[in-house]
Amino acid sequence: MPQHTMSEMNDTTAQPAAVEEPGLAAELAAAKSKADENYQKYLYAVADLENYKKRIERQFTEIAMHGKKAFLDRLLPIVDNLERALKVTDNVEALHAGVTQTLRGFESVLAQEGVKALDLTGKPFDPRVAEAIGTAQSPGAEENSIVEVVQKAYLIGDDLLREAKVIVAKPPQG
Repeated sequence: MPQHTMSEMNDTTAQPAAVEEPGLAAELAAAKSKADENYQKYLYAVADLENYKKRIERQFTEIAMHGKKAFLDRLLPIVDNLERALKVTDNVEALHAGVTQTLRGFESVLAQEGVKALDLTGKPFDPRVAEAIGTAQSPGAEENSIVEVVQKAYLIGDDLLREAKVIVAKPPQG
């Protein structure tokens, strides 16, 4: 078996690599080019996503503002009625009529928004829709029934918007 020196072995192994090197260099250059192209596409996609997020956020803000303006526009006639009612302070009946008209205006706006008041007077106390703020003896009223509504409960659709504050009948003493 012939003996080769280390430098001879290196020379023989280096030759095939030298032959393949131009092909590898071309592959490497192509891979780097593809990687750069993909990186540029990635950067473009990230920028596109950020622009999309900003556009959607701006659209949501505009939609919310449009809804807010429409709602507030329906309240302005009620403000006008209150201002007119305050101008007729010398006539109690006219003031009462103005306040009543204003209340009807508010109720109309609430109804348009899907809000309705619950009528709880005389009904059994239900802690899911009312808070008992006091008790009172009331002849003829059932125990734990609502004898007075201090503040109405309101629903929006099927959801409780605000619970009522009520006075509940307590058992008769004696």
